[in-house]
Amino acid sequence: MAKTKVLFLCTHNAARSQMAEAFLRAYGGESYDAYSAGLEPSEIDALTVRAMEERGIDMQGQHAKGLDQYLGREHFGILITVCERAESECPIFPGVGTRLHWAFDDPVAARGDEDDRLEKFREVRDAIELQVREWLRERTRPPMTAS
Repeated sequence: MAKTKVLFLCTHNAARSQMAEAFLRAYGGESYDAYSAGLEPSEIDALTVRAMEERGIDMQGQHAKGLDQYLGREHFGILITVCERAESECPIFPGVGTRLHWAFDDPVAARGDEDDRLEKFREVRDAIELQVREWLRERTRPPMTAS
């Protein structure tokens, strides 16, 4: 059975979409091929890597990618935007079967010292992990029947 391709999209592909891609790969890799991209890709934030390592997920090999890497080249069954800007500015993406929006704060925008910033990355990481796990549970639940 072919895996469903899922693309997570945010602004810079530096934190949220990277985390979502890694969690889907970790928890749903038998059924889904996970990808991520940004409208204006930069670099994966070092605190993203650190926060994910705390969950036992190695980000080695992941890098920031632009949406143009996929437009017209890949077809995704599901597109999930993880920030407001990506949701409002994402172009029509041909070949996408389902489009979802999961809004998360941008941990890269957090201010303060490194400990304060890391705490925000952890908060967002935990919210994304919870959302991915719940979404996978919903997709594997048998349909409700009328009694």
